[in-house]
Amino acid sequence: MSAATPSTTPPTTPAAATSTGRPRTGGGLRLGRFRDLTLVPVIVVLLVVGAFVDPVFLTVGNLTNVLQQQSALALVVLAEAMILIAGKFDLSLESTVGMAPAITVLVIPATTGQGAGSAGLLAIPLCLLIGAAIGAFNGFLILKFQLSAFVVTLAMLIVVHGLHLGLTGGKSLFELPESIIYLGGATWLGVPASIWIAGVLFAAGIVGLGYFKAGRALYAIGGNADAARAAGVRVDRVLWTVFIIGGALAALAGVLETGRLGGISANQGVGWIFMVFAAAVIGGVSMDGGKGTILGALTGVLVIGLVENVLTLKGVPGEWKQLVYGGIILVALMISRIAGGKAQD
Repeated sequence: MSAATPSTTPPTTPAAATSTGRPRTGGGLRLGRFRDLTLVPVIVVLLVVGAFVDPVFLTVGNLTNVLQQQSALALVVLAEAMILIAGKFDLSLESTVGMAPAITVLVIPATTGQGAGSAGLLAIPLCLLIGAAIGAFNGFLILKFQLSAFVVTLAMLIVVHGLHLGLTGGKSLFELPESIIYLGGATWLGVPASIWIAGVLFAAGIVGLGYFKAGRALYAIGGNADAARAAGVRVDRVLWTVFIIGGALAALAGVLETGRLGGISANQGVGWIFMVFAAAVIGGVSMDGGKGTILGALTGVLVIGLVENVLTLKGVPGEWKQLVYGGIILVALMISRIAGGKAQD
């Protein structure tokens, strides 16, 4: 069966039902949904452990705080998950988280005094445009020059962060336009706006990749780009678009993080890419492309957030947190693969 037509030809075997990595009709759909939820037992265990560690853990206030803290990271995971499903990488997303809002803050006050007035309303669109431009440039180098996505985005990670440091002099920025800190600090209907934003975008990602032609094309390309191209999928256009969307999502993550913290540090976003890949992979997104779901990636984000919160409440020194993170990730990865019924690289 062609990898580019996952929704038009009924699968005849279990292998065919999952060849593109997306849930299919019948038994394949049920299996796909089950694999999306393989981290749920891990999440339940973390909730129980957290309740024993500190009674505050299961309070609404603490859990809301966990979700708000993970909202920005979640958007980067969403971006990376889509790119991974399409069979590519983007390591530069973490640098975009800091650089896009930093450049925005440097430009807006220069034209508006303090980012006030109508020009201040352009802060967020400008930030998203900067992120999209970085993604577009990555896609251009990868697709037009046939360069390795890993190498290109690794270089761009360094270049973008270097640009951030150079333009800010390595200093944190605190005098920010109100327009760029609003989303990260606002509350809508009693819930932080960042949680609403992340939730809506993840819902859009789940629906888009599950039910729309463009979303299904990502699985076809990630599974077999040549077959997808032969079937009429505009591979380069789809890949370029997903890089642009990924960059914009990383920039939006920077906006949320900036508003939550009330400033932009020189190292904002630095080191996130490791947690981003961890959340995506333990959530079932394949590093080889063509497999995984946005819902699975979301469960990976929840696991990372709960682990971090438990460690904080337990008072684990920062020096040991990375060791614990790695161990938890390995255990969660093994559990999710065993529960999913098949190991994958």
